[in-house]
Amino acid sequence: MKERSKSSSASNLSLILDIEDFKGDFSFDALFGNLVNELLPSFQEEEADSADGHGIGGTDALPNGHIRGSSDATKFAQGLSAPLFPEVDALLSLFKDSFRELVDLRKQIDGRLYNLKKEVSTQDAKHRKTLMELEKGVDGLFDSFARLDSRISSVGQTAAKIGDHLQSADAQRETASQTIELIKYLMEFNSSPGDLMELSPLFSDDSRVAEAASIAQKLRSFAEEDIARGVPSVVGSASASRGLEVAVANLQEYCNELENRLLSRFDAASQRRELSTMSECAKILSQFNRGTSAMQHYVATRPMFIDVEVMNSDTRLVIGEQSSQASPSNVARGLSMLYKEITDVVRKEAATIMAVFPSPNDVMSILVQRVLEQRVTALLDKLLVKPSLVSPPPVEEGGLLLYLRMLAVAYEKTQELARDLRAVGCGDLDVEGLTESLFSAHKDEYPELEQASLRQLYQAKLEELRAESQKVSESSGTIGRSKGAAVASSHQQISVAVVTEFVRWNEEAISRCTLFSSQPATLAANVKAVFTCLLDQVSQYITDGLERARDSLTEASALRERFVIGTSVSRRVAAAAASAAEAAAAAGESSFRSFMVAIQRCGSSVAIVQQYFANSISRLLLPVDGAHAASCEEMATAMSSAEGAAYKGLQQCIETVMAEVERLLSAEQKPTDYRSPDDGMAPDHRPTTACTRVVAYLSRVLEAAFTALEGLNKQAFLTELGNRLHKGLLNHWQKFTFNPSGGLRLKRDITEYGEFVRSFNAPTVDEKFELLGILANVFIVAPESLSTLFEGTPSIRKDAQRFIQLREDYKSAKLASKLSSLWSS
Repeated sequence: MKERSKSSSASNLSLILDIEDFKGDFSFDALFGNLVNELLPSFQEEEADSADGHGIGGTDALPNGHIRGSSDATKFAQGLSAPLFPEVDALLSLFKDSFRELVDLRKQIDGRLYNLKKEVSTQDAKHRKTLMELEKGVDGLFDSFARLDSRISSVGQTAAKIGDHLQSADAQRETASQTIELIKYLMEFNSSPGDLMELSPLFSDDSRVAEAASIAQKLRSFAEEDIARGVPSVVGSASASRGLEVAVANLQEYCNELENRLLSRFDAASQRRELSTMSECAKILSQFNRGTSAMQHYVATRPMFIDVEVMNSDTRLVIGEQSSQASPSNVARGLSMLYKEITDVVRKEAATIMAVFPSPNDVMSILVQRVLEQRVTALLDKLLVKPSLVSPPPVEEGGLLLYLRMLAVAYEKTQELARDLRAVGCGDLDVEGLTESLFSAHKDEYPELEQASLRQLYQAKLEELRAESQKVSESSGTIGRSKGAAVASSHQQISVAVVTEFVRWNEEAISRCTLFSSQPATLAANVKAVFTCLLDQVSQYITDGLERARDSLTEASALRERFVIGTSVSRRVAAAAASAAEAAAAAGESSFRSFMVAIQRCGSSVAIVQQYFANSISRLLLPVDGAHAASCEEMATAMSSAEGAAYKGLQQCIETVMAEVERLLSAEQKPTDYRSPDDGMAPDHRPTTACTRVVAYLSRVLEAAFTALEGLNKQAFLTELGNRLHKGLLNHWQKFTFNPSGGLRLKRDITEYGEFVRSFNAPTVDEKFELLGILANVFIVAPESLSTLFEGTPSIRKDAQRFIQLREDYKSAKLASKLSSLWSS
């Protein structure tokens, strides 16, 4: 906006607004300030002063912007009479002119905008037209490019065909050239049989050996195929076939000579460790029978296969100087050391083979096969000498078990060697299968040898036990015949330690079965056979032990019967017989205890076998249908003989106990015990001496039964013994006559017996002794009360009738007639 002089009046202002004032960062406040700054300079100054001096010196600012002093009242009065805003008219005129100018500017701008829009529309139409023309041109250009690309493709295909034809023609030319060369060389070999002196320099130049070998192989292959087809040769001679046969013979001779020359060079380089020369020779030799001769030659010349000292060293390391001193632990240690040495040697050879041979896997296969078939087999043949089942080696020399342990150690260590060799590398060789074949002859008869070994160990153990028993019997002969026999019998007792040793043998055998048997069916069959050996051994051992214990019971019974005497003998004879009867009773009690110990150890032995079956055998049999059930049935069958011996022995034990009970009752029971005189003295309420002795004996002797027996066996034994005791007491009391005081004494004895048998935990026996207590009442009540005594228990009337006949007053009170009428009613 242009400047104006301040002297001009407001009405004559020529306000001109410039279009530039509205460009850029437009601010209305700035525009307004520029308009009024010329008219209000004093206002700006006063406003500035007012802003700087506000509130200073007691001045006050008036509403119109002027400043007054609080002490100048006169000036204040004058100010009220002057105009408040004298520039207002000029400002109004300025604003009107400015408004008019603004309207004019807007019109100018609208006009210019209209012209610009029109011009833009025109240019846009031209631009659209130009774009359409360009699009048409581009489409045409794309069509041209497509035609060009198609042409280029066609030319390229043609060029490729031409190239293929040229390549094929070149290959044919090269083949023809090589064929011409081969025919020329074939004609040289066709000259005369065995004549190799006129050959081209190629076949005698050591620097071109590889080329000569390749050509010789091609010629021999061509000639052999031609002869095999019977087609006339291209050589063109009348005797073509004969000529090719000559060529084949000469080529074979040359190839053999060349192969031998290369092998000699290979050996020389091998001794000097020149791997590059060895590799070159091996590569050339690979053209002869795929290099098999070179591979086999290299493996065969390894020191471990040709040095006899190596073989002897292997034997000394594993077996020792004398094979009889070898033990499985020493052999295992020696095999570990030897096989580690072999693995290290093979690993070193593998490094050389990888650097030399073009087909290292084939060479490694040959090397590992040679190691197993020659070095390992030679050692195993010396280590494992199969024993004869007809005349096995004695146990003192290790027996069959030593061979089986050696076999297991050798097999396990050789399997580890096979795994180590597989890790080093053995090509396509089935090293595990080859290792198995080394032991096939031994594994074929393994099950029979294992069972024969267990039988041999069992027989040796029995002989050892018999020898110990004989030795003890002889050494104890000085302490008395009966006591010595008892000591010897104790040494023939069943031993849980011996049965545990049987199980340990079997467990070791099962571990070998697992080692040698890879198939579940084979393993199950071998395990079943070996476990059957254990069942037979344990069954025979415990059955023999029970039978020996029964023999003691039988001898004690015979001893008792020997000293049974009649009634009419002298006092001296009776005393001697009583002393002998005491000795027989002691022998019977000793044999009873021995049999109970045998029963207890028998049960422990069977439990050991059952636990062993559950923990170690059953899981090996489960994969095969029916194997587990069959073994369980065999176990039950094997133990049946022992069960039979145990049952007979327990019956003999009851007979032994009852015989001693009867002896004590006969010796200690007095007629006056149950018919005491009526002397006015108080009755004796203590048990009789016979009762006390019998209960003490039973308590003492049955301690062994309570310890040895358990479960249903214990219950059945005690129930049978209780029934026999009840029956024996009834028969014993039939020999006596009872008065009322004797009846009370009898009832006291019955109570004592009843309290003892209550420890049997046999309800039927307890009931029988309770009924005995009721029966004893027939001796206590008055005759007239007998009829009411059994009203609640009619089942014991028969026994009651027998007891009533034992009353002292049975005849005097005429109880027979009274009871007959009572029983009939």
